[in-house]
Amino acid sequence: MLNAKVFRIEMNSPDDVSGLQALLDNGELQASEILAILGKTEGNGCVNDFTRGFSTMAFRSFLAKHQGISEEEVEEQVAFVMSGGTEGVMTPHATIFAQSEEEGEPGEPGLAIGVAFTRDFLPEEIGTMTMVEEVAQRVKEAMAAAKIENREDVHFVQIKCPLLTSDRINDAKRRGKEVVVTDTYESMGYSRAASALGIGLALGEVSREDLSDAVIAKDWDFYSAVASTSAGVELMNCEIILLGNSAHSSSAYRIGHAVMKDSIDLAAVLASLKDAGLEFQGLPSREQLDRVVNIFAKAEADPTGFVRGRRTTMLTDSDINHTRHARAVVNGVIAGVVGDPMVYVSGGSEHQGPAGGGPIAVIVKK
Repeated sequence: MLNAKVFRIEMNSPDDVSGLQALLDNGELQASEILAILGKTEGNGCVNDFTRGFSTMAFRSFLAKHQGISEEEVEEQVAFVMSGGTEGVMTPHATIFAQSEEEGEPGEPGLAIGVAFTRDFLPEEIGTMTMVEEVAQRVKEAMAAAKIENREDVHFVQIKCPLLTSDRINDAKRRGKEVVVTDTYESMGYSRAASALGIGLALGEVSREDLSDAVIAKDWDFYSAVASTSAGVELMNCEIILLGNSAHSSSAYRIGHAVMKDSIDLAAVLASLKDAGLEFQGLPSREQLDRVVNIFAKAEADPTGFVRGRRTTMLTDSDINHTRHARAVVNGVIAGVVGDPMVYVSGGSEHQGPAGGGPIAVIVKK
């Protein structure tokens, strides 16, 4: 039986590992049990957001020293997914996912975690069907590792994926290869899109016959209801964290999800809390909200420029990128419900939920 554990720690800077140190010191967690660290860092979330790599380096180095192993060995065991951008009232933090095995018989489904890693991609493969198919295979591996037998029991799949830089684009050109786009910021969207469609393909939400390079980051009719992808300069592969419920888990936690149809979809926030196991009428009580470990959501400016028939300036603001607007809005909606701004909201939801919306998942204590 799997025993999944989840811990949320506040961070005072991108390299602040004191919260993890405290968990290890008081015996709540063993370093060898850690499968993944999912962080929200306080950079701009764009191409030049180096807080993601800085934070990854800090956690990786800490775990290597704590366990007496190399940083390369840590990278083979732990998925580091750092998402930049904590606009508005969003609090920088990290969620630590750990899992161990113990004896027991299948029973009430509990949280289960699966982690997988793709191979490194060539620059010309980023944002293409090659990426989609590679991700799909690794998502299936993560599902098997989590001992989840039914696709409906998968509630959230987080991927950290690469982006294109000038050096990577020039490397492809020197070899006579074409990249999907030469704008480095736009490459983030293509990479997120291909990764999300890979999740959808693995879970049967989209069919291979419907997919092609022409669909990626263009046809919003195809999407995954549980995908969350974030692009960064700090890697060339995809790191995958799959979360669901399994009868082969004795975890004290469970996960549920819903899909926000737009950035102010309060009803979906409440639906996700109920899907995770909270029972309430109207709004949840403080006692029920105390059972919430963390909430994970995607945010996006609607490509039409409108929200519920009202014009927004998210896509026309030349001073602040639209992903930064979207993260702040969605975080505010969620924080207003749960009374806590320290939740995970990632911008850019290409093929992650419907256009203008995105998946939202909740982990609660049973």
